[in-house]
Amino acid sequence: MTFTKEDAQTLLNIMKSRRDVRGNRFLNEAIEDEKIELILEAGISAPSVGYSQPWKFVLIKDENIKENIHQNFVCENTKAKEIFKDSQIYKSLKLEGIKEAPINIAVLYESLENPTLGMTSMYKMGEYSVVCAIENMWLMARALDIGLGWVSILDEEKVLKTLNAPRNTQLIAYLCLGYVNEFCQEPELKTLKWKKEKSLDECVVENSWA
Repeated sequence: MTFTKEDAQTLLNIMKSRRDVRGNRFLNEAIEDEKIELILEAGISAPSVGYSQPWKFVLIKDENIKENIHQNFVCENTKAKEIFKDSQIYKSLKLEGIKEAPINIAVLYESLENPTLGMTSMYKMGEYSVVCAIENMWLMARALDIGLGWVSILDEEKVLKTLNAPRNTQLIAYLCLGYVNEFCQEPELKTLKWKKEKSLDECVVENSWA
């Protein structure tokens, strides 16, 4: 299969239009099952070290589970607010959409018992593979005009306990998905000037640092 320059530009447009969506954007509208399946199909199409495919996806629609996870967030965000107590921007941010999103997906890394090709020196390559799956899901969701937000202000062990997850799993991401009232023209934290956007030149080093 070959692709055109137009295909490449469309892919880049989707990447540049990806946004981290929060609860103040989600609509109370169910996502079609076939679109959830497409997003998950994109996830399992990601590269994985040693073809290990170490991902597990927990689809969460139960309101009691969502409430439990939300309380986990509230507890952890209280600690974060103390860290950023001098930031007025932080106080104004809506940082999750756990209860507002129609569906949540917990993405787990499932560790393997046997040695894995490509993980004998860099042990976290399996976890990085799961992150590749998450990025695929994010881009597919955006291509379907579905918002996705990654909630990282959580106690991992408590989330795993809430989900009755197996002992050999780790939480890599907790995602909130739903249709939205709008996609922002640029990332919210860029608009709020939380940090300056880096240029390509700032991110590239040729060969090595002098």
